Amino acid sequence: MLGVTDLPTYIAGLILIILLPGPNSLYVLSVAARRGVRTGYKAAAGVFTGDAVLMVLAAAGAASLLRTSPMLFGVVKLLGAGYLTWLAIGMMRGAWALWRSRHGEEGVAAEAAAPEGDGERPYRRALLISLFNPKAILFLVSFFVQFVSESNPVMGFVTLGVLLQLASALYLTALIFFGSRLAAAFRRRKRLSAGATSAAGVLFLGFAAKLSLASA
Repeated sequence: MLGVTDLPTYIAGLILIILLPGPNSLYVLSVAARRGVRTGYKAAAGVFTGDAVLMVLAAAGAASLLRTSPMLFGVVKLLGAGYLTWLAIGMMRGAWALWRSRHGEEGVAAEAAAPEGDGERPYRRALLISLFNPKAILFLVSFFVQFVSESNPVMGFVTLGVLLQLASALYLTALIFFGSRLAAAFRRRKRLSAGATSAAGVLFLGFAAKLSLASA
């Protein structure tokens, strides 16, 4: 049906995989908490674009290539792990700066309300995180392609991709509005903001380690 071999199983697996914490969802939540709903959706758009690129690559045979080429898969792992580690270090440095200046309450409000033009570029950063997301890479290599019917692969990839993007949109929307509620608390309490940023940095280090140990 629709080029998919087992649609109910795919949907069940898709829901479970999306609900698992990953760098995509964590970054969107972080951006929404720091900058509000509008900027959160800019980050979400980067995630949607990155996922679409990965799905096109999977349809073009990149998933099979990664499975059959350990060297290429190793290069992708190292690049992704390196980028996630770099992001983690940046988060921890930002948390340390917040902690050192935690007595300046005016700085809290100024930082929380800071405009997007501080060089972060949430769309581009979310796009790169999505492209190097260990959960997305392993999902496409090991899970996604299994449900594409050989009789109609084009329709299968389109159907699976649309379902993935719809589920991701619903989940990220919930995170964005939850994150915007956290923004008020972050504006009032710099210590809370520093702690949350530190925790995000530690999680990104975990994602980097997971990717570096992953196998095709």
